[in-house]
Amino acid sequence: MKIIGVASIGVVLLLLLMMDKKQIGKLTEKLSIFWFRLAFAFLALFILNIAGGFVGIYFPVNIASGFMLAILGIPGFAALFAFAFFL
Repeated sequence: MKIIGVASIGVVLLLLLMMDKKQIGKLTEKLSIFWFRLAFAFLALFILNIAGGFVGIYFPVNIASGFMLAILGIPGFAALFAFAFFL
């Protein structure tokens, strides 16, 4: 397990060495936007879970739901609502 972690860190560092400043800036900007969306998705799931408890709809707060909501956005919310409503 340690070998896989060290190897993956080494590959990431080698890729960063091959990039120039402009590419690294774009990569960090995209990563920061994704992490912000993921944090906002968990906040939205938490609020939906509390509000849904009043009407009997449970929204699961887990990493899969967070990624689905962060990546898909409003269609992801519709899919989560359909899963919660029909299941």
